[in-house]
Amino acid sequence: MITDSSGVNSPQVPLISLLPFLLITFGLAWGIIALFVLLPEQMTLLFGQLTGQHPLFYLAVYAPAISAFILVIYYGGVEGFRRYLARLLLWRGSLAWYAFLIIGIPLLFFGGSALKGNLFTEAFPFSSAQTLVAALLFMAIKGPVEEFGWRGLALPLLQRKFTPFWAGMILGSIWGVWHFPAFLLSGTPQSAWSFTPFFIGSVAVSVIVTQLFNASRGSILLPALMHFQLINPVWPDAQPYDTIFFVVAALLVVCFNRKVMFNREWSVTEVIPQSIHSSGRP
Repeated sequence: MITDSSGVNSPQVPLISLLPFLLITFGLAWGIIALFVLLPEQMTLLFGQLTGQHPLFYLAVYAPAISAFILVIYYGGVEGFRRYLARLLLWRGSLAWYAFLIIGIPLLFFGGSALKGNLFTEAFPFSSAQTLVAALLFMAIKGPVEEFGWRGLALPLLQRKFTPFWAGMILGSIWGVWHFPAFLLSGTPQSAWSFTPFFIGSVAVSVIVTQLFNASRGSILLPALMHFQLINPVWPDAQPYDTIFFVVAALLVVCFNRKVMFNREWSVTEVIPQSIHSSGRP
């Protein structure tokens, strides 16, 4: 328990909860996909073919958030859960970070697409404004929700024991491996990709998001915005060449922020903040 400025005890999620978080996150997501891999006919007959838009696929994607919600409510109750969700209000960041999120990430994808050779050869994938808006909405309520678990709970817990650089590397490795079953199923975006560059890219992205997370003092919103940009259907398919650009970007982030990336002093380690001010800062 931590006492805030008003003298109220603020419950904290213990480091040991990282274990049940991973068990629920992997168990739920891998369990759903394993059933479709091992019993394809039976599962397809019962639920239909598993695609990227299937409700069970969404449930698998939401596994990190579901796991985090369970643990935060268990340790913090309703008030703790409210404070945890209030981290969505932490929107303040430097102009450099917003420039990277809005302009930099698309440039990385376009650079990867140029290397791949499909920058000017593939037609725009949406035939109307309605289909474009629908695709953007689907992506907005899919991948970014993961951040309630990865950066909402797992990263602050890891930063209690590791510097931001190593916490980002460890979480990126876990994050990458967690996606592996999706590469085994047809109809998912990952089925057309190679796992190795995806895994390397996941680690690189995790290192970048770790610095963004700490710079925004534990925001869930900004990592979710970055996650959305990573799966934005407007950007060209640059796999696996976009990995090169994200690795370079991660190296630059570490280089320019090496004093804080290898020092735990400025790390955000609270899952449940003691308080959230109306200004959007903890």
